[in-house]
Amino acid sequence: MTTSGISRRGALRMFGIGALGVAGAGVLGACAPSGAGSTSNGGDPKSKNFDFTSWSLNEEAAKPSIEKIITAWEKAEKSKIRAVSYPYNEYLSQLTLKLGGGETTGAVHLDLAWLAAVAQMGKLADLGSAAGKGGYTDVALNSGKYDGKQYGLPWNTGSIGVIANSRLLEKAGIKKHPTTIEEFEAALRELKGLGGGVVPYAAATKVAQLKDIFPWMQTFGCTLLDGGKVTIGDDASVDAVTWYKKLHDEKLIAADVDRFDARALFGQGKAAFYDDAIIGKGVTSAQSKDKTLADAMQPMERPVLKAGDTPQALLWGGVIAIVKGKGQDAATEFALHTTSDRATTSEYFTARALPPSTTAGLADPKVAQDTFTTEWTEKITRTATGNPFWQFAQNAQIEEAVAKQVQAVLVGTSKPKDAMKQAGEEAAALIKR
Repeated sequence: MTTSGISRRGALRMFGIGALGVAGAGVLGACAPSGAGSTSNGGDPKSKNFDFTSWSLNEEAAKPSIEKIITAWEKAEKSKIRAVSYPYNEYLSQLTLKLGGGETTGAVHLDLAWLAAVAQMGKLADLGSAAGKGGYTDVALNSGKYDGKQYGLPWNTGSIGVIANSRLLEKAGIKKHPTTIEEFEAALRELKGLGGGVVPYAAATKVAQLKDIFPWMQTFGCTLLDGGKVTIGDDASVDAVTWYKKLHDEKLIAADVDRFDARALFGQGKAAFYDDAIIGKGVTSAQSKDKTLADAMQPMERPVLKAGDTPQALLWGGVIAIVKGKGQDAATEFALHTTSDRATTSEYFTARALPPSTTAGLADPKVAQDTFTTEWTEKITRTATGNPFWQFAQNAQIEEAVAKQVQAVLVGTSKPKDAMKQAGEEAAALIKR
């Protein structure tokens, strides 16, 4: 195993462009050579040597587990894998630049939100036949598809949902999780009554994380996108933002909160509910001074508008895609092994608490005996769906445009109807680029 990386500045200079954030990576994807149907790097697809690119290899907590998988594969298959990593916040821009230049081979780890943008570059292999051997759950399998084609083998499949602090709920006399918007509001008011600086719901209110509004818009009946038409601006989206504004004005949610703030508040025992991915339990409890906090953390179905509605949640996780060209065949087998071999996924879960994406993996005793993970899978991931804007290269800009309009409502500089009309128009313009 060898390691490699390029500087962000160097990568951007290579394409002759200025500073771009992750948001700009989608543009890169749209502008890169299409290359559909051709090999990405012109190498031998049967070569046993290839790259494995993953942002997790840049993270201290994750790196040892992934290196162990790579080393075991190299030994068993007499292969040589070059491990490549970039920081998460720079990952997509770095990766698209390398792919565009034909300099990336083998397997690439992708956030679900990035799959469409990278697939549009025409560099990824169709993994349909490999996916059929993995035993993946339907939700997981669908998370790796774009435009009807299987571009990614699901590695870890979870969702972003609501986490509750059972101790605060008990203290407020709330005996069960609220299931409807009406019950949720009532619970928030009971929790506010506790005083002591408790924020009933540490919902996102900063632009950087206000994409969390999308599941609430869907809860109120907005589809976000319908047959290629942006529906933000309809009555349901206006109702959702009007409701969010009400929570804000009644101080049931707090101003200037992002995911990090929410975790901090929850970790201090100052928030009863917040939104996070399934890894939230480990992250938040680890940074809390209360070493028993994890025992009080419970996954909760997002409340629905009326009984019988489907709870909304956003898919979250990662897939492994394969670059066409050098090492394609061996990299595909490596990706299949990493994502579906039961012993491998079980060991990875033990090390990182990331749920497997296969039926067998979820049934493994090490996973099945973890109550938080199994309840999360049953209550939240079961009905989770991807963001319909993920299919567009301008997804990040769309999320930001909507978030800015929602924030304008929260701070009182715009009315919900006007703001959602503006957000919808901006999103519609972006998807036509």
